[in-house]
Amino acid sequence: MAQKTHPTGFRLIIQKNWGSVWFDDKNYAKLLQQDEKIRNLLYQMIGSAGIDEITISRSNNDVSIDLRVARPGLVIGRGGAMIEAVKKQLASIIEGRIRLNVVEVPNVDLSPALVAENITGALERRYPYKRAVSGALKKVMDSGAKGVRIVLAGRLDGNTIARTEKFYEGSVPTSTLTADVKYAYRFAKTKKGTVGVKVWITQPEKKEKR
Repeated sequence: MAQKTHPTGFRLIIQKNWGSVWFDDKNYAKLLQQDEKIRNLLYQMIGSAGIDEITISRSNNDVSIDLRVARPGLVIGRGGAMIEAVKKQLASIIEGRIRLNVVEVPNVDLSPALVAENITGALERRYPYKRAVSGALKKVMDSGAKGVRIVLAGRLDGNTIARTEKFYEGSVPTSTLTADVKYAYRFAKTKKGTVGVKVWITQPEKKEKR
């Protein structure tokens, strides 16, 4: 059996950072479970806004949550009503001060989480998976990505036997630490069963400012 490693964990410290930026000797397990509850609540309440990344930072009686979303207007709501409702629900989980920072994703097609969500949404609407994937590949490459890899696994097109299909475009180095590769995994709940969707995107090189 092949040995696999998580693309984000493989590049921690070198290029990536943790999703929970804190440490506690005594209450580590309790706070880790609390972070999971926070993420589940945010996906449940504002998942339609297209969540790319959630970063949770902690200090003394202070919890800061950084949200990268595709549509920040849905998070804020009319007159700030939605964001206040989210803070109210978070207050039932978190003890202390809550800071919720909303940042817009500059390019949606370079986010593997949002690309995977678009594909899973198409599969749940009974859209042909090959057409959904080919459209996603074209959009990602047109956005300037150096490469993209998409893997689908499950009962594709409702077949009785599950299988795995892989789609490539460009270069996606899996063992190069210097390459900025972002990864996300989502799953589509179809009537015929669950289909897993994995997306790797090699980000374009950042131009250094002189």
